[in-house]
Amino acid sequence: MSAPRITRLRVRYAETDRMGVVYYANYMVWFEVGRTEWLRATGWSYREMEAEDISLPVIEAHCEYRQPARYDDEIEIRTVASLLTPVRIRFDYEVVRAGDTLAASGYTVHATLDANGRPRRVPPRVLEMLT
Repeated sequence: MSAPRITRLRVRYAETDRMGVVYYANYMVWFEVGRTEWLRATGWSYREMEAEDISLPVIEAHCEYRQPARYDDEIEIRTVASLLTPVRIRFDYEVVRAGDTLAASGYTVHATLDANGRPRRVPPRVLEMLT
């Protein structure tokens, strides 16, 4: 397994609830940020991927909440990708507050589809990052 790709953010006020705690759905948004930055690190963006008629829809998602993140916390999204099958990728995430406190962990599973919505193999340039 490769080293995680780390993306740093600061919790914005709009991401918290009335109690000042990050609203649970924002973790899925942060997972997407981590995934997008992981892909960008391969030298390929979602925009370029879609221009080549490839999409990676989420077909499964899971998140476990450990410790709350709060307004103005600095966080790291640690993202690791692995190949599940020739047409599926799994991304694992950890959202960590400064000081190495695990706020949440989870994963998403993605199918690789062509422009017609049919399964296709993971592109070679992404496959190279997974092996």
